[in-house]
Amino acid sequence: MSEPEEIDEFARLFTGFLERMQQHKQGAPRENLRDRLRDHLGVDPEQVPVVAASFPAYDLPNVQLAIEAWFDEYDVIGVMGSNRGHHSLGELLEMAQYGGFGIGAVDYQRLQVDVDEEMECVAFGFYLGVQGSERYVALLRAANPQYGRGAVELEVLAVGGADRFLGALPELIREHNVFRRKVVSFEGHDFGPGVGPFRLHPRPGVTREDVVLPDGVLERVEREVIGIAEHRETLLEAGQHLRRGVLLYGPPGTGKTHTVRYLLSRLPEFTVVLLAGTSIGFISQACALARMLQPALVVLEDCDLVAEARDFSRGMEHPLLFQVLNEMDGLAEDADVAFLLTTNRADILEPALMQRPGRVDLAVEIPLPDAPGRARLLDLYGPGLSLPPEVVDDVVTQTEGTTASFMKELVRRTVLLAAESGAPPAADHLQTAVTELLSSRDALTRRLLGATNGDVPNYRPGPPPMPGIYPG
Repeated sequence: MSEPEEIDEFARLFTGFLERMQQHKQGAPRENLRDRLRDHLGVDPEQVPVVAASFPAYDLPNVQLAIEAWFDEYDVIGVMGSNRGHHSLGELLEMAQYGGFGIGAVDYQRLQVDVDEEMECVAFGFYLGVQGSERYVALLRAANPQYGRGAVELEVLAVGGADRFLGALPELIREHNVFRRKVVSFEGHDFGPGVGPFRLHPRPGVTREDVVLPDGVLERVEREVIGIAEHRETLLEAGQHLRRGVLLYGPPGTGKTHTVRYLLSRLPEFTVVLLAGTSIGFISQACALARMLQPALVVLEDCDLVAEARDFSRGMEHPLLFQVLNEMDGLAEDADVAFLLTTNRADILEPALMQRPGRVDLAVEIPLPDAPGRARLLDLYGPGLSLPPEVVDDVVTQTEGTTASFMKELVRRTVLLAAESGAPPAADHLQTAVTELLSSRDALTRRLLGATNGDVPNYRPGPPPMPGIYPG
């Protein structure tokens, strides 16, 4: 037997081996992938160019809904075969000619699309769809960072209509987006850089009566965040921009995060993106989502934690906070997007804000509660205490320099002391709790609660730095 004949014989035997490997356990042959696609398209699939696109990993539910909205009718099929997920659509078709891949079950994964709702998403499957007179094959794959695939991938076969299909997807993704009017936070994953799955959070139910701030403070924040949203049409007609940035600063425990939660409660139609600490590095993705799903609110908590964090990309020597400010400036002025920044260290942020002016329109101090504020906090956190006015006045006097977090812990400890004694909370339990929290042994507790009472130094921002000089 000549060498060409030996090669032909080996190919015949190997093809037979692959075909037998793809048979059912009962012995019935499995339908070939290539044959199924050819029957749907009406032409050999190898004759049709493959057009591909990729999307962020968290967008899998939205891409799936967009695909299904585009088609008038469709079927979803899976593929059976070894390492099928590691091959491109073209490679799958080539190998299917030799019986390498047959029709099998669709791969699904369940993803969170609301606080208590999940969606079954196609992780690896073929859409055989029809739109008008055109027929499509779309291979949808979920991201798999563990194996180097950091994005959702879509490969399309269509006779003449693939570009039109892919061109329509961005608007369909925006229209059918499952994250609209949700509260989400970005998180990384364990297999390299990039955004992992979203975490969805319940929208707070904080009322205006639950927010205790000095007179006029909350009104300023409401006007800038809520007022602009309520009067967006009037502002646009007058040529005014909607994009805005608000900085809430002050000592820890005074109510900055609580104020943010109140604003989220007041804006149920807003999509909210929460970033905190080093997750602020996902600001580009957050701004892209906010731009798509506006009206939107981007919350950047504890910005001082990244004020001096350096970007490790080659040639990038600016703090991560500068990237945040540049992304804020990159949104169009008519974008109905509000940025809420919180910090305990305004002195660290100030140099960055001076070097990137115009990003923050309003800076509001959330100060330590004054005497009337501490009295209101006692009533807010302990409505069941039924304290005489003279006791309230005495406690308010003793707790000068404390925070809202301190008052909340004071009431909780009062209730706990009463429970331990087997009696309803009373003035003596409150006084005992005050004495404990103001004692020398609880000095660190007071510091952790943000209080400046006693041996804890008062909150004072440092002196402003020289223009153009970044501290540290």
